[in-house]
Amino acid sequence: MDKPSFHAEETPVLQIRDLHKAYGELEVIKGVDIVAHRGEVVSLIGSSGSGKSTILRCANLLEDSQQGDILFKGEPVRWKGGGHGRMPGDPKQVLRIRTNLSMVFQQFNLWAHMTILQNVMEAPLTVLGRDRAEVEASARKYLDKVGIGDKCDAYPAQLSGGQQQRAAIARALCMEPEALLFDEPTSALDPELEQEVVRVIKDLAAEGRTMLIVTHDMKMAADVSDHVVFLHQGLIEEQGAPDRLFGAPNSERLRGFLSATQAA
Repeated sequence: MDKPSFHAEETPVLQIRDLHKAYGELEVIKGVDIVAHRGEVVSLIGSSGSGKSTILRCANLLEDSQQGDILFKGEPVRWKGGGHGRMPGDPKQVLRIRTNLSMVFQQFNLWAHMTILQNVMEAPLTVLGRDRAEVEASARKYLDKVGIGDKCDAYPAQLSGGQQQRAAIARALCMEPEALLFDEPTSALDPELEQEVVRVIKDLAAEGRTMLIVTHDMKMAADVSDHVVFLHQGLIEEQGAPDRLFGAPNSERLRGFLSATQAA
């Protein structure tokens, strides 16, 4: 199936401009610009501590940043305060952005006391207030989509790690978001289970889902991405199309990083 094309002239789904983030005196993001257009898959790669996951959490307003703009479909986040006291100023806007940028975490964060179906239905029911019958039909559809439709009545502890992560992806999809944010979605999994999740992500990319992916899996990044960003110590060291970035990197740091990941 050919992937639907995205249109660079359209307003991006997500735009980050000159983002700065510090924890006390430690500046971890030092002025980063990232754009994800509708239907585009952008992967963030780099060593641990390079700022990848922090960027994702700032984009979804789970972390407050000290400087820079975050725009969702052209709408800038409205801030109050400044510096380390800066925070989003409109709770309704925060809720709207978070529900449209569904995040899939490294740890699955499923409710242990709920069945898989209940886990997937919970947020659309409680956050969006949607009709229960409609939400259940949607939840079953997405669980089928990720290949665990037969696990609706199981509890998280009865599933493998790969199945739990696929349930977490179905939960994110059930919010009908504008974009999906993946924070190292396969790093907690054994290689065999990792491939189950990679297949789902590849299918979503082929559908033309807008995705921002933090990953250590260079093969997946090469296969699914339209654009790859290599981060080093809180700055973008190099970025571009995956064929060029992985095939002919300009940066000595990127060449060293790719060599290290291949040797691992």
